Amino acid sequence: MTEPLLPRIRPEIAALPPYRQGKQAGANAFKLSSNENPFEPLPSVLEALAHTAPINRYPDATAGALRARLGEKHGIAADAVHVAAGSVSILYQLVLGTASVGDEVVYAWRSFEAYPGLPLVAGATGVQVPLDAGARHDLDAMADAVTERTRVVIVCTPNNPTGPIVTSAEFASFVARIPKDVLVILDEAYAEFVTDSEAVDGLKERLFEKHPNVVVLRTFSKAFGLAGLRIGYAIGHPRVLDAARTTGIPLSVTSAAERAAIASLDAEDELRERVAVIVERRTRLAEGLRAQGWDVPDTQANFVWLPTGEHTDEAAAAFDAADLMVRPFAGDGIRISVGEEESIDRVLQVAAALR
Repeated sequence: MTEPLLPRIRPEIAALPPYRQGKQAGANAFKLSSNENPFEPLPSVLEALAHTAPINRYPDATAGALRARLGEKHGIAADAVHVAAGSVSILYQLVLGTASVGDEVVYAWRSFEAYPGLPLVAGATGVQVPLDAGARHDLDAMADAVTERTRVVIVCTPNNPTGPIVTSAEFASFVARIPKDVLVILDEAYAEFVTDSEAVDGLKERLFEKHPNVVVLRTFSKAFGLAGLRIGYAIGHPRVLDAARTTGIPLSVTSAAERAAIASLDAEDELRERVAVIVERRTRLAEGLRAQGWDVPDTQANFVWLPTGEHTDEAAAAFDAADLMVRPFAGDGIRISVGEEESIDRVLQVAAALR
């Protein structure tokens, strides 16, 4: 059969593998592949979802009620808040708004797997800076990688998929070296799970005010448990966020997601209690793996990293056989989300058999 003549696709896009979601789990398996919150939504959040706007009506394109609520929470004007369908959407919007052909986007590697696609979609060039020996951002090397072509630098803390944080002192030294006309995106999708007092906190430290070129990203997908509704936000200088608002797909945040996010903010104390449970499980899991001899980095997120290297595919198959869906990165390692209580011992049993 003759193949049809198809539209021409940009070669770099054709060569870019699409984003690969964590493997789904069967009825008797634990899904530990997508860093989701294992808890069901709070009753108050479900109640809010029951009273969303009619689905035959468009949502508020600006997510104005949520932006006002976040502005009140953080003591800023609503136009210093941007809401989109997950923080990853905002990453794309900001890169599209600041980088193009001939420009560069600097980020650590290995880090969030969506990062390599950000510059390519914009027509720019990605510059990957290897993590240091502790699976942490090498901020000195990242600052050294900045050139006159750099338009964006992305810092992921805690780093996905390895887990370590960037400290406040490290970030202060780093941002002082970055030209003021270069956008610095502080991706803090897992900030609520951080217990290290030395960790940078872009919102608490109001880094977006001290450094107008810094934009802080947060999400409702992880600690707040709204992954299926797709909603995240950015806080930064209004004129910088205008670039994201301009390049974003209109009406992508649903009324249901906005209402659920507001209800989650109202129930934040309850949600923090759940986060504390996940942190305790994380600590037990990481310590148990280290006791077996695994070199697990100091994770401050809701996952742990196993540096399985060339044995990654074999190790992932062992977890899969035990009904544990994990996230393998071929030739590098495995990210294991902290899930249900019953999953902890099973993960440790499989990991012990791999040693």
